[in-house]
Amino acid sequence: MSGAITQARRDELDAIDPGWCPVWDTRWQRCSRLVQNHVQAGGTLPEAAGGVVVQGEDLGGWVNAQRFGWEQLLSVQQWLLENTLGLEPVKEERPVKLTQDAKWALNLAAARQFHAREGHLRVPRKHAEELETEGALSGRQGGADGPVVVKLGTWLDNVRKRAKLPEQRRADLDQLGMRW
Repeated sequence: MSGAITQARRDELDAIDPGWCPVWDTRWQRCSRLVQNHVQAGGTLPEAAGGVVVQGEDLGGWVNAQRFGWEQLLSVQQWLLENTLGLEPVKEERPVKLTQDAKWALNLAAARQFHAREGHLRVPRKHAEELETEGALSGRQGGADGPVVVKLGTWLDNVRKRAKLPEQRRADLDQLGMRW
């Protein structure tokens, strides 16, 4: 049978981790064990992606993936994470993915705000514009209002490099004195 594990391999895996399960993804089990080892060695539970990398595995990224993907885990996996690591599902809601049109509207609003304040659209590449948003433009669950940081300089540079841009979008930027 293709993909079957030999008894010798099962014994080797049992020697490494008696809690391994042949049905679960091996990367999941590997990362679970690496996080447990990290915590047992006195480390804190990694929370930021890229913060703790062990044997090429981004443990913070893995922990976050488990928290955000809690519903996709088997109940026994959830139990293990709760009882061995104290890990729980994420409480806050994820940001809503913006459509391309909504992203354009958000960036254009930032460009208009910059133009109104500065009188031009010569934006340094690294400039980020803080924009007060309303509703759906925020990209937050439920369309919550609040400030959003737009990487305006990068966006304008990218727009300049696009070969094709719809006429209306080009006209919107031309009204602000866009340098092409």
